[in-house]
Amino acid sequence: MIASHYAEPADRITARPVVLRSAPSNDAESLTEIAAGAPFLMLDDSLGWAWGYAGAERRVGYVESSALEESTEH
Repeated sequence: MIASHYAEPADRITARPVVLRSAPSNDAESLTEIAAGAPFLMLDDSLGWAWGYAGAERRVGYVESSALEESTEH
């Protein structure tokens, strides 16, 4: 499948430490923990879960939407 366009990530930061998960569920596999204040590049936000990537490795996964704040850096 070829995407006709790509989502522009929204800059967010973590308001508290949060677990990056493989799926939008607290029961999903834990991929890594993201520290408070870390950047998170959000691609989608639905049903209480944000999908995007974080960290130096740019790991892709889901975090709880409530753990994110808008970034003031641009």
